[in-house]
Amino acid sequence: MKIALDAMGGDFAPQAAVAGALQAAEQLAGRATIVLIGQEDAVRPLLQAAGPAGAALEFVPATQIIDMGEHPARAFQQKQDSSIAVGYKMLLAGEVDAFCSAGNTGAMLVGAMLTVKAVPGVIRPAIANFVPKLRQTFGILLDVGANAECKPEMLEQFGELGSLYAQYVLGIENPKVGLVNLGEEEGKGTPLTQAAHQLMKVNPHMHFVGNLEGRDMFNDKADVIVCDGFTGNILLKMAESIYEVMEEKQLHDPFFDKFNYEAVGGSPILGINDNAIIGHGRSTPRAIGNMLVQGFNMAESGIVDQIKATFKT
Repeated sequence: MKIALDAMGGDFAPQAAVAGALQAAEQLAGRATIVLIGQEDAVRPLLQAAGPAGAALEFVPATQIIDMGEHPARAFQQKQDSSIAVGYKMLLAGEVDAFCSAGNTGAMLVGAMLTVKAVPGVIRPAIANFVPKLRQTFGILLDVGANAECKPEMLEQFGELGSLYAQYVLGIENPKVGLVNLGEEEGKGTPLTQAAHQLMKVNPHMHFVGNLEGRDMFNDKADVIVCDGFTGNILLKMAESIYEVMEEKQLHDPFFDKFNYEAVGGSPILGINDNAIIGHGRSTPRAIGNMLVQGFNMAESGIVDQIKATFKT
C-alpha cells in the first residue's frame, strides 16, 4: 500500500511534512510506503539528511505550490504541476491508496471534486472530524466546513457517511447517529433540521437516535454527530480552543488531551471515490504522521467501497 503526502502543504512545510512522513513510515513499516510529493530542491536535501530512513520514502517531483491564500478553484486549475494536483492525479490513476495534505483546504476540496469526483448518489461530499468521547476514544462530526448551507437530504446523507466511517474505520458496531439541534424534542429546530429529522428517522442505513443538544457533543448519546458545515466548523474550533486553554492553564487530563488536533492529524473527505485527508494548516510532525496513519487505516478498511455500495442501492 502507498500513502501520498503533499510535502509542500502547511505552515511548517516541507520540514514538518518530511519529519511526519518519517514517523509514519516507522509506524507503518512493512505495511505501507510513504510517497512525498513536492519541489525537489526543497524536499530532496531533507530526505538525504535523514539517511536510510529518508531513502526508504518515495519521492515524486512537483514544481508548483498552491499557497494558503490563493483562490482554490483558480489555483488548482492553473497549477496542474502543484503538489496537490499531482497527488490527486496519482490517486485517480491508482498509483497511491490515499492522499493527505495540510495545504490549502479549498484546493483539496476542489481537487477531490474535479479528479476523483463524488460517489454517484452523493449530493455533496462532507469533511469529517473527530470528537473526543468520555467512554470511548472518538466519535465523528460532519460536516465541519465543506457545506456551510445544506438541504435536508444532505444532512441525511452525512448521517449515512458518518455511520459507515464510524463502523468500518473506527470499529464502532451499529453506531448511533444524532442531529445537532436546539432541543431534544422532535419538533424543535429550524425548517432544515425538522425536515432532516423526518428523513433520518426512517432511513434504514443508520441507527438514528434523534436530536442532540450542544451538551451532547462529548457524551455517549451518539457516535456520529450531524450538522451543516457552518455549525460544525464552529464546534470544531471551539473544541480545539478547549485544549489550548488547558495548555495555557497547565492543566493536563487524558480526556482533554484528545482535543489536541495532533492526536488524529486530519479530516477525511467523505463521499468521494477515493481516500483523501485534509490536515490542519499548522500541522506539526506528529499531526502529519497521524494523518498518514489515518490515511492507511481508511485505505485498509475499504471505506470507499462501503460508501459506493450503500449509495448504489
